[in-house]
Amino acid sequence: MERLALEDVHAIDVHAHALNSSRGCGHEDKVGDATRADQAERWKTDLVNIDLDGTAEYYRSRKMMAVVFGVDSERHMGDVRVPNDEVAEAAQRHDDVLIPFASIDPYRGKPGLDEARGLIRDYGIKGFKFHPSVQGFEPNDPMAYKFYELIEEHELVGLFHSGQTGIGRTSPGGGGVRLRYSNPMYYDDIAVDFPGMKIIIAHPSFPWQDEALAVARHKQNVYIDLSGWSPKYFDDKLVQHSNSLIKDKVLFGSDFPLLTPDRWLEDFAKREFKDEVRPLILRENAIRLFGLK
Repeated sequence: MERLALEDVHAIDVHAHALNSSRGCGHEDKVGDATRADQAERWKTDLVNIDLDGTAEYYRSRKMMAVVFGVDSERHMGDVRVPNDEVAEAAQRHDDVLIPFASIDPYRGKPGLDEARGLIRDYGIKGFKFHPSVQGFEPNDPMAYKFYELIEEHELVGLFHSGQTGIGRTSPGGGGVRLRYSNPMYYDDIAVDFPGMKIIIAHPSFPWQDEALAVARHKQNVYIDLSGWSPKYFDDKLVQHSNSLIKDKVLFGSDFPLLTPDRWLEDFAKREFKDEVRPLILRENAIRLFGLK
């Protein structure tokens, strides 16, 4: 295995999912299996079955790095999470290409905080992924603030889902998924209350794109990733802001293994991004955010 040097990395994908555990969960994961099957059909991909080692090789072969994480939605959705330590151990094996994040439902309380502290201490994870809609919490609920305090204390990154999600779309009532929990205006509150916490608002934030742009422009500690949508569908206002007012705060993200980096980059090349802005989005902003140099 030939390791990848940072100077050879041409893109850093800040949004890659770990959907499969090589350990197995010891029992059926009917909810997770159904979600992966729906995702495979909707995105026309068999990559939903890829494991963490395969993910590392996928990115290494393309001379890319990736932020990788599971999503802890067990309490609210009933699926089985990929263990955070499994993600972190894979990132240790492949530290030239994988940047480890963890995901812990804030409702786990003290045991969750203890897990988070151990992951920071033992694995040096770089941040935490939150998906309020599938985790079933309002992001500015004081219940979650102990986690944000920990993230701020260690100068890490909080990555928050924003906008609509396809999860739950085939179930009555959206499977209990409340879209409003992913309104980016919640992250304005968090940015005020935790000014030392770096925040990424994930995805073009349909139907709240203007809100996301306003928060990123106003709050120094807030970034936007462009994952989950092909760039050909980006709102013109998002492209305009990325080229100007927030060009240092916009990050490449795909939503691997659903929307692939290959598809995203192909469509990105066709949109009206300035030549001098493209490398900022693809790698330079992420290098600075994660302190990779």
